[in-house]
Amino acid sequence: MKGDRVEIVVDAGDTTRTYEVVASRAGRRVETAVRRGVVEVSEVTRSGSVVRTARFMATRVLALVEQPVPREDASERPLREDPKA
Repeated sequence: MKGDRVEIVVDAGDTTRTYEVVASRAGRRVETAVRRGVVEVSEVTRSGSVVRTARFMATRVLALVEQPVPREDASERPLREDPKA
């Protein structure tokens, strides 16, 4: 969903670097995958097309923080008042 973000903290030798991948438009989401020693963070459209991808060596990744936008569940929505009452 728009606003979802993933922060990646990477060891860059003598310092650390922080990168962010954000779902920038409505209907996009951010997906993470770890495959063969590579961490992949991608922004994906509703149809599944990858818009952009960030790749990092898994041995260099110190932290991977997913920050989803708070969503309103059906259970959290206020109930309508009963019209018969």
